[in-house]
Amino acid sequence: MTFDRVAIVEAALDASLEQAAAPAARLAPDAPLRDGSSLTARKALELFEDQVTSRQLDVAARELKKENRSFYTIGSAGHENNVVLGAQLRITDPAFLHYRSGAFMMARARQLPGTTPAFDTLLGIVASSEDPIAQGRHKVWGSRPLWVPPQTSTIASHLPKAMGLAFSLARARRLGVAIDLPDDAIVVCSFGDASVNHATALSAINTARYAVRIGLPMPILFLCEDNETGISVPTPEGWIAGTFSQMEHLRYDLADGEIDEVWDTVSEAVRFVRGARRPAFLHLRTVRLWGHAGSDAETSYRSAAEIAAIEARDPLVRNARRLIETGAATAEEIAALLEETRTRVRAAAEEATHRPRLSTTEEVVAPLAPWHSERVAGRAARPVLDPAARRELFDGTLPEEVPGPNARTLAGCLNAAMADELARRPELIVFGEDVGRKGGVYNVTNGLQRRFGVGRVFDTLLDETSILGIAQGAAHIGMLPMPEIQYLAYLHNALDQLRGEAATLQFFSSGQFRNPMVVRVPGLAYQKGFGGHFHNDNSVGALRDIPGLILAVPARGDDAARMLRGAIAAAAEEGRVVVFLEPIALYHEKDLYADGDGGWLTEYPAPPSTLLPGQIGVYAPPDTEPADVMIVSYANGLRLSLQAARRLRENHGISVEVLDLRWLSPLPFEAIREHAAVTGSVLIVDECRRTGGGVADALVADLAEAGIGHRLASIRAVDSFVPLGSAANAVLVGTDQIVASALTAVTGLART
Repeated sequence: MTFDRVAIVEAALDASLEQAAAPAARLAPDAPLRDGSSLTARKALELFEDQVTSRQLDVAARELKKENRSFYTIGSAGHENNVVLGAQLRITDPAFLHYRSGAFMMARARQLPGTTPAFDTLLGIVASSEDPIAQGRHKVWGSRPLWVPPQTSTIASHLPKAMGLAFSLARARRLGVAIDLPDDAIVVCSFGDASVNHATALSAINTARYAVRIGLPMPILFLCEDNETGISVPTPEGWIAGTFSQMEHLRYDLADGEIDEVWDTVSEAVRFVRGARRPAFLHLRTVRLWGHAGSDAETSYRSAAEIAAIEARDPLVRNARRLIETGAATAEEIAALLEETRTRVRAAAEEATHRPRLSTTEEVVAPLAPWHSERVAGRAARPVLDPAARRELFDGTLPEEVPGPNARTLAGCLNAAMADELARRPELIVFGEDVGRKGGVYNVTNGLQRRFGVGRVFDTLLDETSILGIAQGAAHIGMLPMPEIQYLAYLHNALDQLRGEAATLQFFSSGQFRNPMVVRVPGLAYQKGFGGHFHNDNSVGALRDIPGLILAVPARGDDAARMLRGAIAAAAEEGRVVVFLEPIALYHEKDLYADGDGGWLTEYPAPPSTLLPGQIGVYAPPDTEPADVMIVSYANGLRLSLQAARRLRENHGISVEVLDLRWLSPLPFEAIREHAAVTGSVLIVDECRRTGGGVADALVADLAEAGIGHRLASIRAVDSFVPLGSAANAVLVGTDQIVASALTAVTGLART
């Protein structure tokens, strides 16, 4: 029992009640704990009850884990003074919470009669499918009625989207987007003293300050719960205060001391953010009891004396003593409250262990990637504008009527499609570095800001993490963001904003929260040797690896316009996260076979013509007989494959069917199988690196497992970064390779 720190802390709390000095008089329920404070005796006792409930949830989690009846032991013990934030903030103030937020949640739920926050927490701890937020997929703090989106990692990766929501509140109102939050709502985001050093945390705080500097509202309260350690690594003394107390455009408040002092400091910080619409950094002193989690052997890095010293700072002991000594409650009342809460939580824990859990694949993945093709198609088919208004939007000449070739390139068609979609959807916003006044590095967003204004088409600072954070935050309140990440290589700097945050939201909230978006990303290679690696990134594997994410990769202008409409409709209807990867080398390409042939120009397809995931492009051979070989590719590979198909037909008499995948995640397996069953010989042309995409691997494996195709082959780029100049040709797939591989696939002999 000597080493059972839970029992030791619990016993110390009980013993402290006997030692507390009785007050001279009892406080009236509505009297303040001290002169000048706004915390009353009644409210202080409520706070303490919520703190005790949180503490007992931690006790129950560890007891259940000992019996192998639960799966989560990261607790809130020692952090219970965050209860003050839960009590003072409204349930219409969105909260993005750290995992030590038990007391915050108990107090917040008190504002909504009929909620059962303790039992709901226990359902999450035992991974029950009746958990009202994650339904057993993870233990998270979250609630749709309480406006707490679930966070799964909380190693600072949630700060950018909290900042993004604060950034978007005023913008949504100006644009007339209906949101379920009052005009003076603020955002709170909590995190630990170790997490605040993470690049994503610093990114969000920097962007919040940047917004103030350029005159934009940013009503966010950054709550740093400082327990002076990150698992086993101590935070240097004075690090948090020294780092954040002197930052321009960021108010700093230290919340420490007695519970009423903490209450008053928090009150002032909340009042400032709500009134000034500016960010504040609230530094809340806490301690961490019982290690990082149940599996953390704290004795391996702390002495017994250090552990005992930390336990002596237990906030529940201090708060109980304060209640008793001020006359807000008697020791007997506190003792009775403790015993009643322990009994209630133990009973709830026992009940939770008997509740059902997820057991089938279908149950687990149900909210991951919702798809109702008819509804998405219907959303895409909605009218854009009446004909006269649409003509006025395009200054009298509709894009499908423009005779010049530049309007019929991939970039030109995308530009027109974005204009049509912005006109159709008032909630759609376009943003990123250089997309506004400049019109994009490749001129793809040219003129959009002029047509739709800086409220809907705007430039951001150079920070991919913040760009994606703004997208998530805006999407949380009903806007439809279409951010641009300037190059595919730059996306890797902020990939966890898609992987760990945006793509997980519907999964871990059981579809109750969503952050639909279409992330436009110029990328891939073949820019005739220009730019080197960062402008010729040919790796999409990190995107294809994200569950539920849709990855669209157009090759031609007409397809790009139709696919963009489908991508936006999928995001709007199903809440999906879509990455729209645009081949830079094809943006302004006009020719297919020879200079001046105009073979890569297309007419602009007027809305509502749409392509949805799974719909592939088919380039059949001139004759009606089955082709000798089927070549499957995408983006630049499609253009190269069409060039190879012509050479195969004219020089070797080989009939070729070329398929454009269009969608790389999910891959259109069914359509490929259908065509491959007729052709037999299949060549996959994957322009990405052998280990950088996984497209060829997946298609060959699927056809092989289905027993389709008597000869399957693939070619892929070399596992190398793309070098500058003509050296790029040595590592990228070329037309000669495609011709040779196709001949081998047909005849079994390598020929040229």
